[in-house]
Amino acid sequence: MKFESDAEIGQKGAFCKGLEVAQVDGLGGFLKFYILERRGERTRKLCLYEDQTVLLLTLVTKKKENTMKKFFIIGVALLFGMVLFMGSLPTGAEAKTTFVTIGTGGITGVYYPTGGAIAKIVNKKRKEYGIRATVESTGGSVFNVNAVMAGDLDFGVVQSDRQFQAINGLAEWKDKGKQKDLRAVFTIHPESITLVAADDAGIKTIQDLKGKRVNIGNPGSGQRQNSIDALTNAGINYEKDMKAEGIKAAESAGLLQDGRIDAFFYTVGHPSGSIKEACAGARKVHFVPITGVDKLLKKYPYYAKAFVPKKMYPSSTNKGDTPTFGVKATFVTSAKVPDKVVYAITKEVFENFDSFKKLHPAYAVLTKKNMLEGMSAPIHPGAMKYYKEAGLK
Repeated sequence: MKFESDAEIGQKGAFCKGLEVAQVDGLGGFLKFYILERRGERTRKLCLYEDQTVLLLTLVTKKKENTMKKFFIIGVALLFGMVLFMGSLPTGAEAKTTFVTIGTGGITGVYYPTGGAIAKIVNKKRKEYGIRATVESTGGSVFNVNAVMAGDLDFGVVQSDRQFQAINGLAEWKDKGKQKDLRAVFTIHPESITLVAADDAGIKTIQDLKGKRVNIGNPGSGQRQNSIDALTNAGINYEKDMKAEGIKAAESAGLLQDGRIDAFFYTVGHPSGSIKEACAGARKVHFVPITGVDKLLKKYPYYAKAFVPKKMYPSSTNKGDTPTFGVKATFVTSAKVPDKVVYAITKEVFENFDSFKKLHPAYAVLTKKNMLEGMSAPIHPGAMKYYKEAGLK
């Protein structure tokens, strides 16, 4: 299914022809169909609007003889959407819409629905603010910080420890230096460093990981460093004492059930769809306690004690909650993003706080006060403007 005529991409005035849909992330009753801004050479995206919700279509692109070829997976619903599209091209007012993209994480984690929840709330006021928010699944915190700094993303969900390291030029940013344009907007849910192990692997404590096959997370994810910190604190060298895998967390459940790994770390808010998947398989699993972390918490102030709730994973073989430590998910942007955009997004999240809390079980512990805790980067002026108006700062 091709667009034979030119179609505007975002607000940059670039044009393209002959696009086909490659992968559909969501389908529904389509009202309008737009081609969104192209961000560098990575992806080209289409956006569908179902009522006031943005549904993102990610295009897988291949170049051949200067043409763009796409293969598509599509349902009858999209055919219906195309019919509506033909009669609903953007008006002059809509062409002035500011498109913003939120970088999240794997689609089975909590970051992706978190970005979706924020986008949903903001897009309800699209006529008032002229903002269309979309969500992009990414490699995680490190990727999101770098993409926001490069201007490839407007906002990103980032672990609090990664925000601290980026603004101070530590860890992955040691060579790049301090990310001085990084700005905090607010913090969201707590995230536990969660260690999941197969019952038949003989892993009762974190020390039992020696000699085992363990996924510690892909490079570019926040959880990888959390895993390394937990292992180092337990006296384990992840490069010498075990076989460490560097795979995305979303793939860990399948690898564990297939017997290709014995355990995996996942820094995530609970409940997590990926961990539920791991617990629901034929191979029985349990959560491994991570204790003795007092020195670690003193060394890294962005860490705090936490636990994995048994009630959220009834299929695990644990008898009760599992102690561990954790960080917080934070929402960041760049100093270059306009104040009015950041203000609008901040205001809508906080003004619809009760509705926001209901969008995911991980948000149950949120308060407006604790959403302003755990930020290391300077607060963006647009966000600060709202906080002062609301008496929160």
